[in-house]
Amino acid sequence: MSPTLQRLGAKMAWLARAAACSAALLAGCATLPPPGEEARSTALDPATVTRLSRTLATDLEQHPGKSGLLLLDSGLDAFIARALAADLAERTLDLQYYLVHDGLTTRVLLARILAAADRGVRVRLLIDDLYTTGKDANIAVLDGHPNIEVRVFNPFASRSWQLGRMFAFLTDGDRLNHRMHNKMFVADNQLAVVGGRNLGDEYFWASGGTNFADMDLLAVGPVVPNVSASFDEYWNSPWAYRIRRLFTGHTDGGSLDRLRNRLAKELQAAAGSEYAQRLRQADLVRYLGKGELPMVWADARVVYDKPRKVATKGQQPDPAVHIGPLVRPVADSAQSELVIVSPYFIPGDAGVEYLKAMVARGVRVRILTNSLASNDVSAVHVGYARYREALLRAGVELHEMRPALIGRNNARDSKLMIGSSSASLHTKAFVVDSAHVFVGSMNLDPRSAYLNTELGILVDSPELARQLLVVIGQQLLPRNSFRLKLAGPEGGRQHLVWIGEEAGQPVELTTEPKASWWRRTSTRVMGWFVPERML
Repeated sequence: MSPTLQRLGAKMAWLARAAACSAALLAGCATLPPPGEEARSTALDPATVTRLSRTLATDLEQHPGKSGLLLLDSGLDAFIARALAADLAERTLDLQYYLVHDGLTTRVLLARILAAADRGVRVRLLIDDLYTTGKDANIAVLDGHPNIEVRVFNPFASRSWQLGRMFAFLTDGDRLNHRMHNKMFVADNQLAVVGGRNLGDEYFWASGGTNFADMDLLAVGPVVPNVSASFDEYWNSPWAYRIRRLFTGHTDGGSLDRLRNRLAKELQAAAGSEYAQRLRQADLVRYLGKGELPMVWADARVVYDKPRKVATKGQQPDPAVHIGPLVRPVADSAQSELVIVSPYFIPGDAGVEYLKAMVARGVRVRILTNSLASNDVSAVHVGYARYREALLRAGVELHEMRPALIGRNNARDSKLMIGSSSASLHTKAFVVDSAHVFVGSMNLDPRSAYLNTELGILVDSPELARQLLVVIGQQLLPRNSFRLKLAGPEGGRQHLVWIGEEAGQPVELTTEPKASWWRRTSTRVMGWFVPERML
């Protein structure tokens, strides 16, 4: 190395140290307390007799060794399932979420969770720390209930302001860039809801803005204790901190009483809302009214990243740690068809070659992801767009969701998303050979593969596969999504065409549908600065 380069290297190192020191000062020199000091706890013994176990006993006896599964494609059904789980719980509630937004549905669920705690149910709430800025006081109030404990996963040392957290990425970015993306809601270790939904109005079709087309599985039977086992691993890991060890403010019993009273008033007001009226029309309400749920009984297993994934530094996926190697063999087994739904889809060169080889051996590969206009993370679209032409040349069928109401012309769905101005795809699922199903939190992108922790359920069931394919089939209709193709001379310069339907008439577009010039341009520029591995 030349003296000039050595001096330049020394200067760069000094600037990096100066930036790190400045960041530490701006973050208030905050440090985390020592890890591993939280009290250990585990899920309820699934053999414990509860109201849920008595209700499920006959069905479980009739399907020995099988798990009961109900597909929750409706945001309304997904909300009702969680509210029902909170109401039915007698001993324990375990919740694990990436983010919890304030809003009507969250407040109603929180009121029911608090009511459960008041009647003696032990509640454990584990949330990722990325979106908790300024919320410590509210979280600590919940944690002050004698039957509720709240922990945050992989926390920031800076607690009170967003700028401090931004600077923390300069000094501790390798750790903080890893986030817990798992989602579950478990009652008495006997009923679980697992899938792609966080807690927030947009996930339950209650938002006046964008609502998400998403997917969960309601599960009972042998798969549920395995879901709870994954929760226990995260809950008892050194990356889970009880909020009271991070929050330096003060709460008291009066704060909890005020929260309880406020939620009671909001619950009462919500009962007469338009959303409550739509809930009464939901499929799950109709099933419950008949005293039966159309469960599919099948072999199911839980797959998830181990919490220590947050300490990895981009090495090759390890089957003992990463979810990817656990899911891959199911996709590898495809003989006739692989259908993938992923809102954030960035296959990379290796993924393109993998799908190309699959098509070459006679497997039909269909992929549904977001269009630029429906994608809620524009930078991710750049990572995906780089591979569209290569995928199409490989024979992969690509579909992009429209930024419009899912099923708006379908009698079953149109009434459910009234009030929404747009829709965005959020489902993470795939179907292999109309017989094997995955539903969970895992996107097919580098962030899910290497950075975030994920959770899902694999099911061997032609019936569940059929149900999921019916839902996906509706989403693939020309009125709900665009199919991409390449136009132009073979071997010459080709361009993308989006094929869809407008007002019942077929259309072909040559630019990103429904996206403004500004969004197309700004997204392209954004992609220059964000490494693909971070998307």
